[in-house]
Amino acid sequence: MENSNTEAKSSLFAWFGVVALVYLLMVGVGIIGAGFKWLSGGPEGAEMLFSFATNPIVGVVLGTLATALVQSSSTVTAVIVALVAGGMPVEIAVPMVMGANMGTTITNTIVSLGNIGETKAFHRSFSAATVHDFFNLYAIIIFLPIEIMFHPLQSAAGVMSHWFLDEGSASISSLNVLAMVIKPVVVFSQSLFESMPGTIDAIVFTVFGIGLVFFSVLYMSKILKVVMTGKAKSLLDKALGKGIFIGIVAGTVITLIVQSSSTTTSLLVPLAGAGVLSLRQIFPFTLGANIGTTVTALLAATAVIGGNKIFALQIALVHFLFNFSGVLLFVLVPRLYDLPIRSAEWLGALTEKNRGYAFGYIFGVFFVIPGSIFGGQSILNDTSADILKAEENAKQVEIIEKEPE
Repeated sequence: MENSNTEAKSSLFAWFGVVALVYLLMVGVGIIGAGFKWLSGGPEGAEMLFSFATNPIVGVVLGTLATALVQSSSTVTAVIVALVAGGMPVEIAVPMVMGANMGTTITNTIVSLGNIGETKAFHRSFSAATVHDFFNLYAIIIFLPIEIMFHPLQSAAGVMSHWFLDEGSASISSLNVLAMVIKPVVVFSQSLFESMPGTIDAIVFTVFGIGLVFFSVLYMSKILKVVMTGKAKSLLDKALGKGIFIGIVAGTVITLIVQSSSTTTSLLVPLAGAGVLSLRQIFPFTLGANIGTTVTALLAATAVIGGNKIFALQIALVHFLFNFSGVLLFVLVPRLYDLPIRSAEWLGALTEKNRGYAFGYIFGVFFVIPGSIFGGQSILNDTSADILKAEENAKQVEIIEKEPE
């Protein structure tokens, strides 16, 4: 009897440890995001990047780069909404939104590096993180050419925007659980680093966040391997084994609550690394997170004031339709559904053999390739007059402030 009580207390203590590490992970992710924004200039930096979006391909690439730097697809989407409200053509903004989807996946990929010291755990973690990347990449490959030629998303969003035009505005910022429990700690932590000279403060602050993520992932994986056995593992498997639809709904709802797809997907990485969840169990949650992250920007777009309000709402609806249509298509076509999973497994296997592939992938996909294109555009001074004009007009556009992703 005494042994049973001791085991129960030990198990309870372990679960408290898991909760504490989850909180630490979320703080770390928040600090990384704040640090990247600090370094990149936040929304203003994103606006500057977008002035070089002279064609759809460059728009996608710069959307990816801007989100990777700002670490918030919601912030970048809000900037795009403001630019459209300022007069930027919707057809230029659509590829940017697609790129923003790709850029936001860098956060959980960084989180997966917390297991880099354990071969099998890192394979599982990196695969779980990059399945989100591959889904967004394949969705862009499929939808971008169709959108360039026929504009189905733009047209459908244009029709739908009239449905909401006179419905006033809405906000769920008061329900942002993530901001309530994480933001005060992130802001306080940032204040501790602000006295350093130059950009050193932002760099050290970001590295501190990465350190917190690595620490929490490493120890969370160790604890989860112990506590997620027997009945606990069985209950989780039963809950996730009820079908793809349940997983998608769960991912959508959780992302709506925390208003951050990065947080939703990042929390899954330690579970994958510990072997608690399989890649096929994680993928539906990822799809749901992709849908949930569009709602905040959509609600904010209803609050735009100005003559181009309908176009701002239209681009927010494009974001929702793109993500929703992508999820629907991949779920309905089994071969497409398996494609991101197989691709993530393949990349995970490569990184298991050589860790260099992981770092090459992160820097190449999110920074080197987009940065090279941006650099080429800068050298050519090939800026878009439409976007430069929209940036000036956007300063006069009022949008209800929301918490970024």
